[in-house]
Amino acid sequence: MSIKKFPIEAGHIMQFARAIGDSNPIYSDSEYAEHTEVGSVIAPPTFLQACQHYEENFPLRPQADKPWFGSAKQAIGEGQAPGSEGGGIGLYAEHHYEYHQPVRPGDVLHSKQREGKCWQKQGKRGGQLTFQEYITEFYNQHDERVVTSTIIGVQTEHVVS
Repeated sequence: MSIKKFPIEAGHIMQFARAIGDSNPIYSDSEYAEHTEVGSVIAPPTFLQACQHYEENFPLRPQADKPWFGSAKQAIGEGQAPGSEGGGIGLYAEHHYEYHQPVRPGDVLHSKQREGKCWQKQGKRGGQLTFQEYITEFYNQHDERVVTSTIIGVQTEHVVS
């Protein structure tokens, strides 16, 4: 998923930090943050996950009057999750962030996504497992790379009952 425009706002940073239970004042107190090594309020490490809400067609984002995976409109296990088209099920395995510089209020990020490595292993119950890296690079308004995000997904060969 590539994001065309993700404006970073101080209020969103503070709200995200509170939502994850992180009370570090570097996420909300500009006077405190001025006297730190980074010199200003910054976003928490996983804040970039919020970018998904800036992608209009993100399949896991709730949309008014449309059923979505996880909406509880059907029992768990009914229907298919995004990425489970091959008979098995797609799973989220890992997520890594590499920060090249802090994400700060006032930044306007955009991203580019590409696939990384792909490999397979034999599973015990789900058959063959296919692992795939999805690499997203986030750039600020000056086209400077800010963060590299690597998600590893795994696709099972078949559903385990």
